[in-house]
Amino acid sequence: MFGQSPVEAPVTPPSPIGRRATVGLLLSLTAVTGLVDAVSYLRLGRVFVANMTGNVVFLGFSLSPHSGLSPIASLVALVGFVLGALAGGRLAVELEGRTRRWLVTAFAVEAVILAVVALLTGVGTAAYHGDGRFATTAVLAAALGIQNSTVRHLSVSDLTTTVLTLTLTGLAADSFIAGGPGARPYRRFGSVVMMFAGAAAGAALLRVSVTPVIAVAAAIVGVVALGFAIGPPPPRTG
Repeated sequence: MFGQSPVEAPVTPPSPIGRRATVGLLLSLTAVTGLVDAVSYLRLGRVFVANMTGNVVFLGFSLSPHSGLSPIASLVALVGFVLGALAGGRLAVELEGRTRRWLVTAFAVEAVILAVVALLTGVGTAAYHGDGRFATTAVLAAALGIQNSTVRHLSVSDLTTTVLTLTLTGLAADSFIAGGPGARPYRRFGSVVMMFAGAAAGAALLRVSVTPVIAVAAAIVGVVALGFAIGPPPPRTG
Protein backbone atom coordinates (compact mmCIF):
# COMPACT_ATOMS: atom_id res chain seq x y z
CA MET A 1 0.00 0.00 0.00
CA PHE A 2 1.04 3.62 -0.52
CA GLY A 3 2.80 5.22 2.40
CA GLN A 4 4.28 1.99 3.71
CA SER A 5 8.03 1.70 3.96
CA PRO A 6 9.60 -1.01 1.82
CA VAL A 7 11.06 -4.01 3.63
CA GLU A 8 14.79 -3.50 3.95
CA ALA A 9 17.05 -6.22 2.61
CA PRO A 10 19.52 -7.64 5.11
CA VAL A 11 22.94 -6.05 5.00
CA THR A 12 25.57 -8.44 3.65
CA PRO A 13 28.73 -8.28 5.75
CA PRO A 14 31.94 -7.76 3.76
CA SER A 15 34.60 -10.43 4.02
CA PRO A 16 37.23 -9.58 6.65
CA ILE A 17 40.02 -10.67 4.29
CA GLY A 18 41.00 -9.85 0.73
CA ARG A 19 38.84 -10.78 -2.25
CA ARG A 20 41.21 -13.35 -3.76
CA ALA A 21 41.77 -15.05 -0.42
CA THR A 22 38.02 -15.17 0.19
CA VAL A 23 37.38 -16.73 -3.22
CA GLY A 24 40.13 -19.29 -2.62
CA LEU A 25 38.69 -20.32 0.75
CA LEU A 26 35.16 -20.65 -0.61
CA LEU A 27 36.39 -22.72 -3.53
CA SER A 28 38.01 -25.01 -0.96
CA LEU A 29 34.63 -25.39 0.73
CA THR A 30 33.18 -26.35 -2.65
CA ALA A 31 35.63 -29.25 -2.76
CA VAL A 32 34.49 -30.22 0.74
CA THR A 33 30.94 -30.52 -0.57
CA GLY A 34 32.13 -32.99 -3.21
CA LEU A 35 34.07 -35.00 -0.62
CA VAL A 36 31.25 -35.30 1.89
CA ASP A 37 28.54 -35.96 -0.68
CA ALA A 38 30.71 -38.77 -2.06
CA VAL A 39 30.53 -40.39 1.37
CA SER A 40 26.81 -39.86 1.77
CA TYR A 41 25.80 -41.02 -1.69
CA LEU A 42 28.19 -43.94 -2.08
CA ARG A 43 28.23 -45.22 1.52
CA LEU A 44 25.16 -43.91 3.35
CA GLY A 45 22.59 -45.15 0.85
CA ARG A 46 22.07 -42.78 -2.07
CA VAL A 47 21.43 -39.64 -0.09
CA PHE A 48 23.08 -36.23 -0.14
CA VAL A 49 24.10 -34.27 2.95
CA ALA A 50 24.82 -31.01 1.10
CA ASN A 51 22.69 -31.04 -2.04
CA MET A 52 19.15 -30.75 -0.71
CA THR A 53 17.65 -30.43 -4.18
CA GLY A 54 18.76 -33.98 -4.82
CA ASN A 55 17.19 -35.16 -1.58
CA VAL A 56 13.83 -33.61 -2.41
CA VAL A 57 13.92 -35.39 -5.77
CA PHE A 58 14.96 -38.66 -4.11
CA LEU A 59 12.12 -38.26 -1.63
CA GLY A 60 9.70 -38.01 -4.53
CA PHE A 61 11.27 -41.04 -6.23
CA SER A 62 11.02 -43.04 -3.01
CA LEU A 63 7.22 -42.93 -3.21
CA SER A 64 7.56 -45.62 -5.83
CA PRO A 65 7.94 -49.00 -4.07
CA HIS A 66 10.39 -50.14 -6.75
CA SER A 67 12.75 -47.16 -6.55
CA GLY A 68 15.09 -48.76 -4.02
CA LEU A 69 15.43 -45.37 -2.29
CA SER A 70 14.89 -44.76 1.40
CA PRO A 71 12.48 -41.93 2.22
CA ILE A 72 13.83 -41.99 5.78
CA ALA A 73 17.37 -41.23 4.61
CA SER A 74 16.23 -38.22 2.59
CA LEU A 75 14.04 -36.91 5.42
CA VAL A 76 16.83 -37.34 7.97
CA ALA A 77 19.25 -35.45 5.74
CA LEU A 78 16.74 -32.66 5.14
CA VAL A 79 15.98 -32.26 8.85
CA GLY A 80 19.66 -32.36 9.81
CA PHE A 81 20.55 -29.80 7.16
CA VAL A 82 17.77 -27.42 8.20
CA LEU A 83 18.80 -27.63 11.86
CA GLY A 84 22.40 -26.89 10.90
CA ALA A 85 21.28 -23.98 8.73
CA LEU A 86 19.21 -22.62 11.62
CA ALA A 87 22.25 -22.81 13.91
CA GLY A 88 24.41 -21.10 11.29
CA GLY A 89 21.85 -18.36 10.78
CA ARG A 90 21.53 -17.79 14.49
CA LEU A 91 25.30 -17.54 14.84
CA ALA A 92 25.38 -14.92 12.08
CA VAL A 93 22.80 -12.85 13.95
CA GLU A 94 24.49 -13.23 17.34
CA LEU A 95 27.88 -12.17 15.95
CA GLU A 96 26.56 -9.44 13.64
CA GLY A 97 29.18 -6.75 13.18
CA ARG A 98 32.00 -9.12 14.18
CA THR A 99 32.45 -10.75 10.79
CA ARG A 100 35.86 -12.31 11.35
CA ARG A 101 34.84 -13.91 14.64
CA TRP A 102 31.57 -15.12 13.07
CA LEU A 103 33.23 -16.82 10.12
CA VAL A 104 35.99 -18.37 12.22
CA THR A 105 33.48 -19.70 14.75
CA ALA A 106 31.10 -21.11 12.13
CA PHE A 107 33.74 -22.93 10.14
CA ALA A 108 35.56 -24.09 13.26
CA VAL A 109 32.33 -25.66 14.51
CA GLU A 110 31.84 -27.37 11.15
CA ALA A 111 35.43 -28.63 11.18
CA VAL A 112 35.04 -30.03 14.69
CA ILE A 113 31.81 -31.83 13.77
CA LEU A 114 33.45 -33.42 10.73
CA ALA A 115 36.54 -34.35 12.74
CA VAL A 116 34.42 -36.03 15.41
CA VAL A 117 32.52 -38.01 12.76
CA ALA A 118 35.83 -39.07 11.19
CA LEU A 119 37.11 -40.19 14.59
CA LEU A 120 33.94 -42.09 15.42
CA THR A 121 33.87 -43.85 12.06
CA GLY A 122 37.53 -44.71 12.53
CA VAL A 123 36.90 -46.47 15.84
CA GLY A 124 33.71 -48.05 14.55
CA THR A 125 31.28 -46.08 16.71
CA ALA A 126 29.63 -44.09 13.92
CA ALA A 127 27.96 -46.43 11.46
CA TYR A 128 27.59 -45.95 7.72
CA HIS A 129 25.42 -48.98 7.09
CA GLY A 130 22.19 -50.30 8.56
CA ASP A 131 19.95 -48.08 10.64
CA GLY A 132 22.95 -46.49 12.33
CA ARG A 133 23.77 -44.66 9.10
CA PHE A 134 20.84 -42.31 9.70
CA ALA A 135 22.59 -40.73 12.69
CA THR A 136 25.76 -40.25 10.65
CA THR A 137 23.69 -38.75 7.83
CA ALA A 138 21.97 -36.31 10.19
CA VAL A 139 25.23 -35.08 11.75
CA LEU A 140 26.99 -34.63 8.41
CA ALA A 141 23.95 -32.81 7.00
CA ALA A 142 23.94 -30.48 10.02
CA ALA A 143 27.61 -29.66 9.44
CA LEU A 144 26.96 -28.81 5.79
CA GLY A 145 23.86 -26.84 6.83
CA ILE A 146 26.11 -24.62 8.95
CA GLN A 147 28.45 -24.18 5.99
CA ASN A 148 25.69 -23.29 3.56
CA SER A 149 23.99 -20.88 5.94
CA THR A 150 27.27 -19.10 6.65
CA VAL A 151 28.24 -18.83 2.99
CA ARG A 152 24.75 -17.55 2.16
CA HIS A 153 25.03 -14.77 4.74
CA LEU A 154 28.48 -13.83 3.44
CA SER A 155 26.98 -13.77 -0.08
CA VAL A 156 29.99 -13.82 -2.38
CA SER A 157 28.73 -13.78 -5.95
CA ASP A 158 28.78 -17.14 -7.81
CA LEU A 159 30.22 -19.01 -4.82
CA THR A 160 27.50 -20.92 -2.99
CA THR A 161 29.91 -23.88 -2.39
CA THR A 162 27.05 -26.35 -3.00
CA VAL A 163 24.62 -25.64 -5.86
CA LEU A 164 26.12 -25.54 -9.35
CA THR A 165 22.94 -25.25 -11.42
CA LEU A 166 22.92 -21.44 -11.38
CA THR A 167 26.71 -21.40 -11.70
CA LEU A 168 26.58 -23.43 -14.91
CA THR A 169 23.65 -21.38 -16.16
CA GLY A 170 25.56 -18.16 -15.57
CA LEU A 171 28.71 -19.61 -17.13
CA ALA A 172 26.82 -20.38 -20.33
CA ALA A 173 24.23 -17.57 -20.44
CA ASP A 174 26.72 -14.79 -19.64
CA SER A 175 29.43 -16.09 -21.95
CA PHE A 176 30.66 -14.22 -24.99
CA ILE A 177 29.32 -17.05 -27.15
CA ALA A 178 25.79 -16.28 -25.89
CA GLY A 179 26.35 -12.58 -26.45
CA GLY A 180 26.77 -11.85 -22.72
CA PRO A 181 29.43 -9.86 -20.87
CA GLY A 182 31.42 -12.97 -19.90
CA ALA A 183 31.50 -11.90 -16.25
CA ARG A 184 33.46 -13.97 -13.71
CA PRO A 185 34.00 -17.07 -15.91
CA TYR A 186 37.06 -18.20 -13.94
CA ARG A 187 35.28 -18.08 -10.61
CA ARG A 188 32.34 -20.06 -11.96
CA PHE A 189 34.53 -22.56 -13.77
CA GLY A 190 36.61 -22.91 -10.62
CA SER A 191 33.51 -23.87 -8.64
CA VAL A 192 32.70 -26.65 -11.11
CA VAL A 193 36.27 -27.93 -11.11
CA MET A 194 36.55 -27.95 -7.31
CA MET A 195 33.24 -29.76 -6.87
CA PHE A 196 34.34 -32.35 -9.43
CA ALA A 197 37.76 -32.70 -7.81
CA GLY A 198 36.28 -33.14 -4.34
CA ALA A 199 33.81 -35.77 -5.53
CA ALA A 200 36.48 -37.66 -7.50
CA ALA A 201 38.92 -37.58 -4.58
CA GLY A 202 36.19 -38.71 -2.19
CA ALA A 203 35.24 -41.64 -4.40
CA ALA A 204 38.89 -42.66 -4.71
CA LEU A 205 39.57 -42.44 -0.96
CA LEU A 206 36.46 -44.49 -0.22
CA ARG A 207 38.28 -47.46 -1.68
CA VAL A 208 40.38 -47.25 1.48
CA SER A 209 37.78 -46.23 4.03
CA VAL A 210 35.18 -43.60 4.92
CA THR A 211 37.37 -42.14 7.67
CA PRO A 212 40.07 -40.48 5.52
CA VAL A 213 37.47 -38.79 3.31
CA ILE A 214 35.75 -37.10 6.23
CA ALA A 215 39.10 -36.39 7.88
CA VAL A 216 40.35 -34.60 4.76
CA ALA A 217 37.10 -32.60 4.62
CA ALA A 218 37.52 -31.63 8.29
CA ALA A 219 41.12 -30.56 7.67
CA ILE A 220 40.13 -28.37 4.71
CA VAL A 221 37.37 -26.66 6.69
CA GLY A 222 39.83 -26.16 9.54
CA VAL A 223 42.23 -24.44 7.14
CA VAL A 224 39.35 -22.26 5.93
CA ALA A 225 38.59 -21.23 9.52
CA LEU A 226 42.28 -20.45 10.06
CA GLY A 227 42.39 -18.46 6.83
CA PHE A 228 39.56 -16.22 7.98
CA ALA A 229 41.24 -15.91 11.40
CA ILE A 230 44.68 -14.76 10.26
CA GLY A 231 44.06 -13.47 6.73
CA PRO A 232 44.99 -9.81 6.20
CA PRO A 233 42.08 -7.38 5.74
CA PRO A 234 41.28 -6.11 2.25
CA PRO A 235 43.13 -2.95 1.20
CA ARG A 236 41.34 0.29 1.93
CA THR A 237 40.00 2.24 -1.00
CA GLY A 238 39.58 5.97 -1.33
